[in-house]
Amino acid sequence: MTGEAVRRLASECGFELAGVASAEPPEDFERYRTWIEKGCAGEMRYLTDRRAVVREDPRNLLPTARSIICVGKLYNTEGPSDGIISRYAWGEDYHRVMREGLARLVELLDREAGPFEYKICVDTAPLLERSYARQAGLGWIGKNTCLIHEPLGSWFFLGEILTSLRIEPDSPPPDRCGTCTRCIDACPTEALVPDGSGQWTLDSRRCISYLTIELRGPIPEEHREAMGSHIFGCDICQDVCPWNRRAPLTDDPAFRERPWPELETFLKLSPEEFNRIGDGSPIARAKHRGILRNVAIAAGNAGLELLREPVEDLAASPDEMLAEHAQWALKKLLE
Repeated sequence: MTGEAVRRLASECGFELAGVASAEPPEDFERYRTWIEKGCAGEMRYLTDRRAVVREDPRNLLPTARSIICVGKLYNTEGPSDGIISRYAWGEDYHRVMREGLARLVELLDREAGPFEYKICVDTAPLLERSYARQAGLGWIGKNTCLIHEPLGSWFFLGEILTSLRIEPDSPPPDRCGTCTRCIDACPTEALVPDGSGQWTLDSRRCISYLTIELRGPIPEEHREAMGSHIFGCDICQDVCPWNRRAPLTDDPAFRERPWPELETFLKLSPEEFNRIGDGSPIARAKHRGILRNVAIAAGNAGLELLREPVEDLAASPDEMLAEHAQWALKKLLE
């Protein structure tokens, strides 16, 4: 089995990018360990608990692993530029789409190479997937910490197949960020910070995506105004990246944007209504309570009179966290 054969088969399965890395400890693990020790993972315990050590070697996931097949699937689609919901969440949950494509790739590999052991991974597995994607030649890790491909940009979902097949590994491409700092300059919460080694890293505790998706408790007041209208995720550091100027659009219908409610409607959604709207969508991860918290902040930042009444209703909620965020928003609306 050759890398060229892997790329051909991956293309048949709908992946625009594919490459191979050796199933060895990642070069970036010490940087990852330092990042954790600095507290940059925030409350994402799945990055800091016992699974952190598992990331030290992919053979902790598959003892017979010799190669890691890395793929990228384009999700860039046309839609509004208001930034309310991150582009990756416009369509269906990508985990299902990626797993189905990777399972199909396993079938094709089996036909050509014969039976082998494998494990499919899609970002929920304890694997430093951007590091392996870089080693597999899919792109470099930019200052915004996203994997960037020349010339296709960074709007890609990543997935991996750990396999017992021995495949000649690819080589990482050069870093082409150069002196550009647009992502760093554009981040409203200054979440991209120097890591002390001459590189840039993400302090999740300041990142709008972390604040609106991963953080379950109150959002620190010092970040609320900078969050603007974002209620689920953030794309600013990718939107301003020069490598995304000519990024292609996907033709996969799974990632077409579904219709989303206006802020006023979001504020009035019952848990049942939210579950119906979020069914099969990544936004379900934030849960109804998290979305209400985020929408309250967005409503305050919007400064629209029509949002005042639903914000007042939320400010009277028995849920102390939701009430506090709505009261903050109400003050903004009354300024």
